[in-house]
Formats: sequence, structure tokens, C-alpha cells
Amino acid sequence: MKIISYNVNGIRAALLKNFTEWLLSENPDILCLQETKAQPDQIDTMLFAKMGYTSYLHSAQKKGYSGVAIITKQAPDNVVIGMDFPLYDGEGRVIRADFGDITVICVYIPSGSSGDLRQIFKMDFLKEFALYIENLRKTRPNIVVCGDYNICHKPIDINHPERQNGVSGFLPEERAWLDEYEAAGMVDSFRVFNQNADEYSWWSYRGGARFRNAGWRIDYNWVSEPLRNRLKSAAILQDAIHSDHCPVVVEIDEI
Repeated sequence: MKIISYNVNGIRAALLKNFTEWLLSENPDILCLQETKAQPDQIDTMLFAKMGYTSYLHSAQKKGYSGVAIITKQAPDNVVIGMDFPLYDGEGRVIRADFGDITVICVYIPSGSSGDLRQIFKMDFLKEFALYIENLRKTRPNIVVCGDYNICHKPIDINHPERQNGVSGFLPEERAWLDEYEAAGMVDSFRVFNQNADEYSWWSYRGGARFRNAGWRIDYNWVSEPLRNRLKSAAILQDAIHSDHCPVVVEIDEI
């Protein structure tokens, strides 16, 4: 099972940048998208259907904002929209699909960079999301949680960490949340295979950050501990340029 997670920063904009050609070339079984920034009637799902994919969408109530999607070649046994938490579900942040014994969750964790109120909103979301994952794992122990977490976990995951003190996305409390997430039995699949520095998945559009590789690793495919031994590979696909993010991929053995 090949799963790609990608914050496209607007699916309609990405489609104008040869996104479908890239998708044909990568040929994932499951594609998890974040920040689609479109209502369902604004996404041409027939483009994906022609490639053998079925699209499951969760858009924000606010037009042109947030939104997640799971686009899959495999027919899911079950699809659940949201966390059953209206405050967050109205922003289109979580969608779940079950495939046999594996559950795939696509999440777009809020950014706190616009100010204190959104940082509080982000931390509250993280608390509820951790409970959501904890409860789900009681009945669905094999979970892949794909998405834009808007957090760099460790200094290795961000350029010049010494300059990032007090910056949302690298705050001690955010990083502590990922520490607790990991301690609770979640595995950062990329770090199972790659311990190198300078491996990033997001770059600011400002100052030629991508050219300089002054990036952040905030996009992840975390898996629950029972899936660790079924991991085949994980990587960051930095050559894909449809967004200020790039895709991240994980391959898992199916039973």
C-alpha cells in the first residue's frame, strides 16, 4: 500500500501545474490531500476518476479555506468525515477511511502563526485530536495518520533551529505534544528510514527559501506501533512543485 500525503495549498491551483501528470507518474494507492481550499462542486473529481481514483472530500464551511480529501484506488470499507467535533469539523480538518485492517486518517492541523487566538485554537485542537486517535486505536489499532501537522518535531526538522525560538510550529508545547504522541505509540515513518538533516517538506514563498532549502519538516506519515514492522519505505518527494509544500510518501505491507 503506497500512501502519499500532500498539502497542495489549493487543489485548483495545483491542477494548473501538471498535478494529474505527477499523480499518474507516482501512482499511489491512496492520496491524502490537505488545504484543498475548495468546495466539493469546485473540485473536478472526474479527473481523478479517469485515473481510477474515487474521491472523498471534507471541505471547510468557509469557502477557499482549509479542507482535506482522501483519493483512493482501493475501495474503502468505511469512510468517516470529521471527528464528531463541530468546532473543528466546520474547518474541514479530518477525514478517515478504513481499508481492511488499516485505517488511514488525513489531517490538517491548524496553524497558529496568525496570532494568539489561533495558537490557542491549535493547542485545543491538538488535545482533542490526541484523544480522538487514542480512542480510535482501541478498535482500529493499525493507523496511518497522514497530513500537515504544522509542527517541526526536533531541531533536525527545521532550518537554523537556534533562530526559531518563540515561533509557532516550533514552540516547546507543540514539540512536547509530538513527544507525547510518539510516547503513546505513534511512529514517525520517515525517521525509521532517514536520519539526515536538511530534509524538509515546506518552504516559505519569501526570500527564495526553497532554492536555499531553508525549510521545515511539518508534513508527516505517522503510523501506530503495530505497523512499524510492516513499513517498507518512507520518503519526502522534494521534486514535486505544485505548492509551498511537497508530498511525503510511505509504503506499508498489506496482510
